[in-house]
Amino acid sequence: MNEATVFVVDDDAAVRAGIALLLETAGLRHECHASGEDFLAAWHPLRFGCVLLDLRMQGMDGIATQEELTRRGSHMPVIFLSAFGDVPTTVRAMRGGALDFMTKPVDGGQLVSRVFQALRTSEQDRNVAAAVARYRAGVASLTERERSVLALAITGSANKAIADQLGISSRTVEVHRAHIVLKLGIGSVMELHTHGESLGVTVHELLGLG
Repeated sequence: MNEATVFVVDDDAAVRAGIALLLETAGLRHECHASGEDFLAAWHPLRFGCVLLDLRMQGMDGIATQEELTRRGSHMPVIFLSAFGDVPTTVRAMRGGALDFMTKPVDGGQLVSRVFQALRTSEQDRNVAAAVARYRAGVASLTERERSVLALAITGSANKAIADQLGISSRTVEVHRAHIVLKLGIGSVMELHTHGESLGVTVHELLGLG
């Protein structure tokens, strides 16, 4: 499950075979499914890559499949393929997080190019998600005293001011700050601002400070 996969979901066997051959020629790992239901039954949260999703299929259509993926917490990029594209449907798909919407018959070279783009996006998203998880885990691992020191430190308070407010020595504050930096894997407490902003989450939120 640790290898990027291109999931082809289309109820037309000829289309699946053609895309599979195209992806195989490009050296891309792929997996084909004849319906949204089959794909979702095989889906696992640890799998990653991108989805080539037919819009109109028997049973669950492409939009419904995309919405269910989102409901399950999947962030895999989705590229819709359809011979029946229309503006409202395209808008709905894009608002649902689709990376692209291509009209059949698609140009093979263009499709492969979009797939590689989707896989790069998927890898970037996974890296960010992993960084956010480490960030959250680091903050969660802090002791109550370390959290108190951190809450004051991120406001710019000096060690002496923090020590006075918490009723501890400046040296103890320094020790707590050193532990915080070590647990969060950063260069300094004040780096948390830029680090958190780059990940879309702030230490204020994680500490419950709003």
